[in-house]
Amino acid sequence: MSQNNSLMVLEQRANLPAVIDSNGLVAYFEKIKKFPVLSDEEEHNLLIEFKQKGNLQAAQRLITSHLRLAAKIAMSYRNYGLPLADLISEANIGLMQAVKKFDLAKKVRLSTYAIWWIRAAINDFILRSWSLVKIGTVAAQKKLFYNLNRIKTHLGIYDNSLSPENVKSIAKELVVDEKDVVEMNQRLHADASLNVEIGDEQSQERINLLVDNRENIEQRLANKQEIAYKQKVLEKCLAKLDERSQYVIRNRMLTENPITLEELGNHFNVSRERIRQIEKKAFDTLSMLVKSEMAVEAA
Repeated sequence: MSQNNSLMVLEQRANLPAVIDSNGLVAYFEKIKKFPVLSDEEEHNLLIEFKQKGNLQAAQRLITSHLRLAAKIAMSYRNYGLPLADLISEANIGLMQAVKKFDLAKKVRLSTYAIWWIRAAINDFILRSWSLVKIGTVAAQKKLFYNLNRIKTHLGIYDNSLSPENVKSIAKELVVDEKDVVEMNQRLHADASLNVEIGDEQSQERINLLVDNRENIEQRLANKQEIAYKQKVLEKCLAKLDERSQYVIRNRMLTENPITLEELGNHFNVSRERIRQIEKKAFDTLSMLVKSEMAVEAA
């Protein structure tokens, strides 16, 4: 059996504990604590069993013994505004990829190698989740997500407080609605506050007690397909804009770290206000093209 086919079968038969069940994340963490840590010799023998003989039970033991590592890494990404359960699920996918790709000739432990695959899977998930798949709200949220704390620091604001003047200034700088600034500020603050330890002995964090209504696997697949479709439509419509408009949209709305109006103004040798006008016009045109294209596809 090929390694690719082995992994597919493994994903179907691994019978890993569900990240979310009726008791939530706390129950999941309790379950993965029960899987024993492997010694160097046990790990090496299991790798040989899987890589050379295609033993899926060996692969399953390798995966389950590293679920705590995957969860720990996923927890370090919990302030990105995404459900922790989803981050852990993606981390587990990265872990399975690491087991599949591991080279027996490598003189490292599987955990050392797996860290890179787990982080890559999570990073890819975050970028896909924050990609511009809709016109309007998502674009504004993405800009705010990557820039709000930076601008607050520049203004000397280091807590959750934002005065009406602050909100207005930030909204003007990022060309978004003031209500979006307020909502994102509250959202980012909420993410941090969920990490507060609670209980008489502060034995667990508040986030572990939240109920997560994550969609099922079929729904997630459907949503991923829809995202891919919308991204394809977006690129098609974006290509219809002139080069300057494309450049402004890509560097203001379709990048992890949007550049400022002033930087764009310097690039095109025009004023900051002129760039704001170009961005608004390009955004409005792109929105119209996307809506028109999706209407045609739906007909």
